[in-house]
Amino acid sequence: MFDFSKEIDRRGTWCTQWDYIADRFGSADLLPFTISDMDFATAPCIIEALNQRLMHGVLGYSRWNNDDFLSAITHWFATRHDTTLDPQSIVYGPSVIYMVAELIRQWSAPGDGVLIHTPAYDAFYKAIEGNQRTVLPISLEKQADGWYCDMQQLERELARPECKVMLLCSPQNPTGKVWTLDELQTMAELCQRHGVRVISDEIHMDMVWSAHQHIPWSYVARGDWALLTSGSKSFNIPALTGAYGIIESRQCREAYLTALKSRDGLSSPAVLALTAHIAAYQHGAPWLDALRQYLNANLDYVAEELNGTFPELNWQTPHSTYLAWIDLRPLNINDALLQDRLIHQQKIAIMPGFTYGEEGRGFIRLNVGCPRAKLEKGVQGLIKAILSLR
Repeated sequence: MFDFSKEIDRRGTWCTQWDYIADRFGSADLLPFTISDMDFATAPCIIEALNQRLMHGVLGYSRWNNDDFLSAITHWFATRHDTTLDPQSIVYGPSVIYMVAELIRQWSAPGDGVLIHTPAYDAFYKAIEGNQRTVLPISLEKQADGWYCDMQQLERELARPECKVMLLCSPQNPTGKVWTLDELQTMAELCQRHGVRVISDEIHMDMVWSAHQHIPWSYVARGDWALLTSGSKSFNIPALTGAYGIIESRQCREAYLTALKSRDGLSSPAVLALTAHIAAYQHGAPWLDALRQYLNANLDYVAEELNGTFPELNWQTPHSTYLAWIDLRPLNINDALLQDRLIHQQKIAIMPGFTYGEEGRGFIRLNVGCPRAKLEKGVQGLIKAILSLR
């Protein structure tokens, strides 16, 4: 029903990944596999809904607190994540990172610590340090069957007086880790024990593979917490802006909404973002299921090609996300030299692992959210770049 092999030219559309590649990589003529949006057109049901809304012709101020938007969200969590939500606990935000930053401001003071698992999404560092808070890193440990968190080390950090917030990425970007129920319950108990509030970024919640299952933080939550997410990753609609969250505490919810409306003047959402989310969550499941199969096959292709050429890598597809977090350390490849070969010889842009913290050195993050023909060029270029250094 859906053709994800069609290549769409995104150049000249003010596209961050394609039109502004030189900002990060210093060259404009590169094939990009970088930031986490996809090269696919969004679901037809979303395009149809947007067209209908545009044909209405009036694009005035709108409200997010309406039954259609709230019921679409509760329907999605019920049908996709087996989770019942109280519609009254839902809040809106222009983006997940705006909501993260605002809650950090409300739940901590300048100089306080915010705990994150590393390697971490680079915007986390910016949201913490840009608000004069301190990053408290907990390194995830790579083992044969996935990534693990040392819960004893976690508790030591949570017990520090300056630790006020744990910023959780679930599923985790860039490693693709899917947190188990036991891990989530342990973290919830430890945060409650030490009076640490939790912000859970779950924007990749719909991109979980194989037998793994995403468990929303609301399932285990204690104390003050917020679950923040969006349909932007799942349905490739980040340009529309728009996110939402679950804040169970009425006091915390009202404080957040007061800042959103009274201080920042952001309470009127982009109406096309509401339209897209409603259409996606009501009618987009078949498209998403087909997309997930395509992305999973793309990840399998990466594994087959890399391991076929470099058996010592033994690279395993991640448990979630369409971002291949590839450990090149067994090849003893210099990060800077590899980037030089990728950019200047292969004309390919792949995110270097150190973008996500010191723990990312020796890794790369390859975005497979694209037609297979493009991915093949990227993977073969990567292989050639590595071979040229050995």
